[in-house]
Amino acid sequence: MPVHMAAQVLFDGFDSVPFIWPILKTIPWLGALYLMKIFFAGASNGSERNMHSKVVLVTGGTSGVGQAVVRGLASRGAQIVLLTQHSLGDPFIAEYIDDLRSETNNQLITAEQVDLASLHSVRQFATKWIDNAPPRRLDMVVLCANTLTPTSGDIQSTSEGIESNWQINYLANFHLLSILSPALRAQPPDRDVRVIFGTCSSYMGGDLLHITQPPSKKANSKPSPPRVTQEPTKFSPGNAYATSKLALTTFALAFQKHLSAFKRPDNVPMNTRVVLVDPGFCRTPGTRRWLTWGSLFGLLVYLVFYPLWWMVLKSPAMGAESFLYAAMEERFGKGEGEGGWLIKECGVRKFGREDVTDEEAQKRLWAYSERMVEEAEKRGAVDRAKAKKEEQERKEEADAAKEMQDYKDKVGKKDGQKKDGSRRSKKVG
Repeated sequence: MPVHMAAQVLFDGFDSVPFIWPILKTIPWLGALYLMKIFFAGASNGSERNMHSKVVLVTGGTSGVGQAVVRGLASRGAQIVLLTQHSLGDPFIAEYIDDLRSETNNQLITAEQVDLASLHSVRQFATKWIDNAPPRRLDMVVLCANTLTPTSGDIQSTSEGIESNWQINYLANFHLLSILSPALRAQPPDRDVRVIFGTCSSYMGGDLLHITQPPSKKANSKPSPPRVTQEPTKFSPGNAYATSKLALTTFALAFQKHLSAFKRPDNVPMNTRVVLVDPGFCRTPGTRRWLTWGSLFGLLVYLVFYPLWWMVLKSPAMGAESFLYAAMEERFGKGEGEGGWLIKECGVRKFGREDVTDEEAQKRLWAYSERMVEEAEKRGAVDRAKAKKEEQERKEEADAAKEMQDYKDKVGKKDGQKKDGSRRSKKVG
């Protein structure tokens, strides 16, 4: 067909071809749209690494970018342990794992129930993981789990009394890695171990001044050099997500220092490296919730302008490319640099805020987080004990009622009245 059209144009001129001018005018626009789509799709991972026998823990691996990361690692032979809030008996998880095994030809995909909205659940899993001799193999931890409260939404808290963005996006990861730290440090020195944090450029709008800013000096204390103090931003659903990501980024760099400071018994340098990954804006449930403000009207607008979102937002698979780059690029392995890299578009970038590298701010955040975990776990323990007691009382009441009913049935009485057809009633009759 193109050959005949070219011959017709050559011998008979352009005007002899039907609709030739509208077609020629449309081609540049289609080419421009194609180039724009390539640009917004982002960079692709060009690194490869043998992932067979590697044990990888993944949070948030059932949807969005996390799902694409799991597929990418599993297709390369990695052993995946999904940390999911769903019960292991949930049909969704069973079918999801079966599909992953079939599509990636990898049977080494399992799941563990870990609800990041519960610090008790996180502790149960992490302590079970490290309670093993010799230490279990652990090559990589990929933290993709996220939640986001729409700007127009209300502040939501977990059962332990912590704001949901703060707990799921940051505090649960802090708690998990704090407990898993011995397992990471105990890995053999020849093993390439990586901890990959999923972050977001929104961290530049976060505010941790209420935590990291030094307290004011008392009036009778010794004079100190003047310092600039700022008023913390008032907490709201609009900045909750950004603040949680700022805390996660700050903690990630502190965690690298925490690992590097450990002196191994064999005097070999620490072999665990921390990498932060910003996948960019992707067509994920979280991004959709943010764009729609969590409202039906916003969802309608989102659907109307979906071609625009398809053009300017990455697919989850392209968002996962930076995670795969962080997982497989050789330079991020053991013995290469000090760790704490920020990856975006499959390349190393500088942090947008200098305060994330401030050691004093990192120490204050770490101490604050430890206190918060301790207090939240105490509240959770009290609530669980109370719920257990109430359940026991209900069970005892039900057992007592059942025994009373059995007794009444046995003696032929019902609610204190003689039962119809009893021997005495027949005798009177």
